[in-house]
Amino acid sequence: MGRVLGKVMKENTGWNIVVENKPGGGGVAMFTGLSQMPADSKTIGMGVSIPVLVQLVNRGDQLPFDIDSFDYLGTVAKAELALVAGKDAPFDDLEGMIAHVKDNGPIPIATMAPPQVLMMNQTKAKTGVEFNLVTADGGAEVMKLILGGQVMAGFGSGEHYPYLESGDMKVIAGANQSRLSYAPEVKTFIESGVAAYVDPIFFLAMPAGTDPEATAAIAAALDEATKSPEFAEIVQNAVKGDPLNLGVEGTKQMMVDGLANAKVLFSE
Repeated sequence: MGRVLGKVMKENTGWNIVVENKPGGGGVAMFTGLSQMPADSKTIGMGVSIPVLVQLVNRGDQLPFDIDSFDYLGTVAKAELALVAGKDAPFDDLEGMIAHVKDNGPIPIATMAPPQVLMMNQTKAKTGVEFNLVTADGGAEVMKLILGGQVMAGFGSGEHYPYLESGDMKVIAGANQSRLSYAPEVKTFIESGVAAYVDPIFFLAMPAGTDPEATAAIAAALDEATKSPEFAEIVQNAVKGDPLNLGVEGTKQMMVDGLANAKVLFSE
């Protein structure tokens, strides 16, 4: 998504935009480097909110930045995360799954990232039920585990769509703050009594103190690029949704609210 975004912004503005991969720590390595760069209006970072926020809560005293270390430009997309189960699972929603566990004992649930483990830990803390969490190497493996009967439920971030269409799987709960766009009838964890969520939102930022005129111009160019058909296509391929730009203020508020939620995820 970053490469296509940079391409469209370059075409729209004529600016020289170079896209580089800076992997490590779910974006922490890149944001560490960005926070230590001069606020010269030349360097932008693109990352995903939830892994950065989780790291800030988990080991913020070891990181050289916090959410105030950056000037925010906007967002480009949100990944929707769902707890899904096979069609024959003896429950249809999160409350039903919890009741099933209370009656029959722990069930195996597949996770593919630490925030999902935290969500299930919060579910345990709020309901008192136990789960046997199985770590999977990505969403595709989660789907295989569900279809093969090794787990009764698991998290999907789009890999489950074909199985919903074929009728082989069903959505148990939405893990985002708001309901899933493709399953608006399904309750979120929050609506089911677990006051926590996982909102993986792709956002862009620059070092704090950047010239306000520069941030405004770049934010406007970002917003224009998110409206292009070419960018919409890559977002659809990546997260199975439409581009989403919360704007400058909305992005900062998303990080503030997200940090408070990440603290809830780690609470006992």
